[in-house]
Amino acid sequence: MSYLSKVMDELQASRNNNEIDMPARDLAHRFVEEAMNTLFPISARRSKSCCAEESLLYQMESTLKLLLLPVNFKLNKSVEQITHDFMIEIPSVYRALLKDAEAIQKFDPAADTIGEVIIAYPGFFAIMVYRLSHVLYRLGVPTVPRLMSEYAHTKTGIDIHPGATIGESFFIDHGTGVVIGETAIIKNNVKIYQGVTLGALQVKKSLAKKKRHPTVEDNVIIYSSATILGGDTVIGRNSIIGGNVWLTSSVESNSIVYHKHETKVRTNLDESKIINFQI
Repeated sequence: MSYLSKVMDELQASRNNNEIDMPARDLAHRFVEEAMNTLFPISARRSKSCCAEESLLYQMESTLKLLLLPVNFKLNKSVEQITHDFMIEIPSVYRALLKDAEAIQKFDPAADTIGEVIIAYPGFFAIMVYRLSHVLYRLGVPTVPRLMSEYAHTKTGIDIHPGATIGESFFIDHGTGVVIGETAIIKNNVKIYQGVTLGALQVKKSLAKKKRHPTVEDNVIIYSSATILGGDTVIGRNSIIGGNVWLTSSVESNSIVYHKHETKVRTNLDESKIINFQI
């Protein structure tokens, strides 16, 4: 027996002993893309058939059923019922996403049209995937929502847990490095920039069912690389959180919080201590 045959036999035995039913990652990715095309069909590739929209919805529904089959034993309802409940939510998800796109187009001077926002903005894509995955999360579907959110994460650099609660007209600008934890609550008309973290103060398994992430109230702006931690931390409405701020306690409404910048001018400079950089 060759060493490769031996490795394969050992690997197969291990697989048989540790086989886990899991939905396919590539199927989750396909479902996200089908959902995007169903909600916002692109005219250049849209079917001219009078039943195009119905066909897209049917295809999306079929893919979701395939995704759910491996986790069927963990569902509190049948695959058919979960799929039905999810599809019923599609119109409300669509309306919420239109408000998100409108907020981006209204606030970002670089955005010419809502259509451009929908097809080109990574922040909008991440929000779309979040809103879809959040429906499945609320329906008690395991694993699949995380596969969806991680797909958006790989494409955009934006990590939004499906369990987070996000209100209307949400705007993520640029977006790379944004992290929004599972128990974060973001209310209406909130805008955040790249590198923002809404995280937990501690990472302990015993805290799994507790609120670990901050609450951000209405009309808050959080600028780039701000870090806000803790389940008891509340950012009051109409507040502005400046770039690079580190917060672990609550902020009252109408606050402006910023990282103090200090410049010191050197005097009596000893030139022998200057580092000579050559580039």
